[in-house]
Amino acid sequence: MSATPPSVDLSRIDALATALFDAFQTGSPLAPPSGMYPDLDVDEAYAAQRALVALHEGAGRAVTGRKIGLTSEGIQRQLGVDQPDFGVLFDTHTWRSGDTISLGEQHTILPRIEGEIGFVLSRELAGTPGRPVTAQDVHEATAGVMPVFELIDSRVRDWKITLVDTVADNASCLGAVLGDHVTLPDAGPLPATKMTLAREGEVLMAGEGSAVLGDPALAVAWLANELGRRGDVLPAGVPILSGSLTAAIDATPGRYEADFGPLLGSVVVHLEA
Repeated sequence: MSATPPSVDLSRIDALATALFDAFQTGSPLAPPSGMYPDLDVDEAYAAQRALVALHEGAGRAVTGRKIGLTSEGIQRQLGVDQPDFGVLFDTHTWRSGDTISLGEQHTILPRIEGEIGFVLSRELAGTPGRPVTAQDVHEATAGVMPVFELIDSRVRDWKITLVDTVADNASCLGAVLGDHVTLPDAGPLPATKMTLAREGEVLMAGEGSAVLGDPALAVAWLANELGRRGDVLPAGVPILSGSLTAAIDATPGRYEADFGPLLGSVVVHLEA
C-alpha cells in the first residue's frame, strides 16, 4: 500500500488504528474519529486505514481483495457522504455463495448488507496524471465479473460517520460473499443489469448497475486512478467490489439472495445470530 504522507501525525494515526482494530476484534463501538480529531482529513484517514490493515495482517489476516464504497446515490444519502471511498478485503472475511455466517462470531456491531457487482482483472491497473484509467481500460482488463454481497459494519457508534470516519475504518467493510464468475460479454451490459435483494424470499430492495457511478466499470476505473495517485496499483486476480446498487439493509439473521438476472446470476448467504 502507498506511503504515508510526511505531514501526517504518526502517533495519532497509530492510536486511531489501534482503537478501530480493537473495536473490530471485540464488537465494542467507539466515538467518531472526526469528533476526536476535528482536523482529520482524507489523506490522514487513509494513513490510518493503512495502519489498521497492518494490524490485521499482524493478526494473521491477508489482504485478498479491494472494495469501493459510497458509489451510489442511495448509499451516499443513507450515510450522509458525497464521494466514493475504498478499502480492502481479508481472506478470513471472504465467503462463497451459500455459506453460513455467524454475526456473533464476527463481533458485529450494526451490520448491513449490500448487493454489488464484483470484478476480477487479468492485469493490474493504475492511473497516472497523464493517462487516467478509463471504463474501456477496465473492460479490456476484466477477466470476469460476479454477483457479490458485501457485509458492512461501522466500528463507529450508531453509524454516526463522516467520510473520514468511514475511510479510516477500512471503508466500513466487514467482508464479502462471492458468487460465480462469468465473462464480461456473457454478463451483458452492466449498467442495465437489474438486481433484487431479498430476505427469506421477500424483496426488500431493487436497483440497477447504472446506480454505481453510471457504470460499475467507472467505479473500478475511479479506484485505479485513486490508487495510482497514491502510488499504488489495482491488482489482478483478486475480487474488486464496485459498490452497492442500492441503499444497504440491516443484516439480521435469515437467508439473503441478490439476484442479478439470468446472465450474471445470484448470490446467497445465510446469516445467523
